[in-house]
This record gives sequence, C-alpha cells and structure tokens, in this order.
Amino acid sequence: MNRRTKIIQPKSGWQGINFQELYNYKDLLYFMVLREVTVLYKQTILGFSWAIIRPVVSMLIFSIVFGKLAQIPSDGIPYPIFSYVALVPWIYFSTAMTKSTQSLIGSTNIFTKVYFPRLIIPLTPIIAGLVDFIIALSLTLVMMFYYEISISLNVLWIPLLTLIMILTSVGIGMWLSALALQYRDVRHAIQFIAQLLMYAAPVVWPISLITEKFGETFSFWYGLYPMVGVIEGFRSSLLGINPMPWTLIMMATISSLIISFTGALYFKNKEKIFSDIA
Repeated sequence: MNRRTKIIQPKSGWQGINFQELYNYKDLLYFMVLREVTVLYKQTILGFSWAIIRPVVSMLIFSIVFGKLAQIPSDGIPYPIFSYVALVPWIYFSTAMTKSTQSLIGSTNIFTKVYFPRLIIPLTPIIAGLVDFIIALSLTLVMMFYYEISISLNVLWIPLLTLIMILTSVGIGMWLSALALQYRDVRHAIQFIAQLLMYAAPVVWPISLITEKFGETFSFWYGLYPMVGVIEGFRSSLLGINPMPWTLIMMATISSLIISFTGALYFKNKEKIFSDIA
C-alpha cells in the first residue's frame, strides 16, 4: 500500500488569512466555541444569568457613583439605561479582548502537537462571547419598556454596529494574542489596558460632553477609537437620544477594518514561530 506523507512548512513572506482553510476547519471552530461556552457555565448555580448580572451590577454602581454623586449628564435619558446600553457592547469587547489575548498561551498544549489554522484559537472566545452579548442585550428591551422608551427604525442598524464591534475585537485579539505569546508582559497588562480603554470610551458619559469641552474637531478624531462609534450608535439606535452618529460610525468602520487587516497580517507573520516560542 502506498502511503502519502504531507509535509506542512511555513510560507515565506507576509501572508493574509486563508478563508478557505478556515472554512475547511469550521467543525473544529464550532466545537471549540461550544466547549468555551460549556466550560464557562459548567457547575455554576446561576448559569447564563451571569451574562446579565455583570452589566446590571456595573450599571447600579455607575448610576450611584457617576449618575447620582458626580451628576454626569446623560442627554436627558435615565442614567441606568443610559449606562447599561453602553455597558453591553463594552463588556463584550473587553471580555473578548482579554480572553483572546490569553488564548494562545492557554492552548500551547494543543497547537504544538497538531496542525490546524492557529487563528481559530483567538477567534473562539470572540465568537463564544456573542452568547453573553445577546442575552445581555435582550434585557435592554425590558428596560426600554420600564422607562417607556419606544423602539425606532434605527434599531435596524444594530447588526452593523455589532459587526464593527466584532471586527475590532478580532483585530485586537489577533494583535495581542500574538504579542502575548512572544512577550508575556502583555498578558499581565491586559486588565490594566481594558480598564484604561473603558474610561477612554463614552461608557459613563455622552459624546456631547466631549464635543462641548473640546469641540467638533476633537470629537471627529476621537471617533478613530472604534468603540466610540459603536457605543454612541447603540444609544442612538435603541434610545433615540440623538440622531445616528454617522460620522463616528464611519470612523469606527475605517479604524476597525485597519485594525483587523493589520492584526491579520501580524498574526499570520508570527504564526510560523508560535510552536518555537510557546
């Protein structure tokens, strides 16, 4: 019987994402995502309720500290739902970024023994996090009913904003997971980075405050931080406090595409040495 031996060697030069290869391994991605979700809630008492508990507790703390004590404006919207709508995409992004950054380090025993597209590893927590995101987002409808906020047609833009949020998470996940495997300091710094990025985003205050303090030009370039357009877009889509911030959304789209494209190039360039430095 003739046996064929397939030798897999790293390609030279800069490489892009091989989407056909990713598609061929879609079953592996599916089972890794399923395992991620299952392990997260295995042997827990409250189960999927944790997806709601985290943003609700953060909302309560922010409402007391920033809404009541600091008297931060909320564009005429009750502060609890004002902050909650921002916390839903932010918590998804923060969690996806943190878990994706640490994913390669935690999976060295897998990718050093068998070949599969390494990109599946940082993609897994990003896709799995959508389960919590959808559960947390569903509570927004309950809060809108409680505060008597009507749903407008702008809610149809939620999928676009979610796509920008996912693209940003994927891009940063590719950048930081590859960096963390080579430079372990990144793993220790990620919590600090996430906290810093939260206060840099309009989670506890509206974008109108930035415009009032620093002007339109600053607000325009501030939109290069993708989560600014995503958060303000969520508020406009669900709460209708302001017109859709198309300028911020356009800036978020551009920067998320750049982050994801450069992240893919960097990840694929470093992929060939992952087994050596793991």
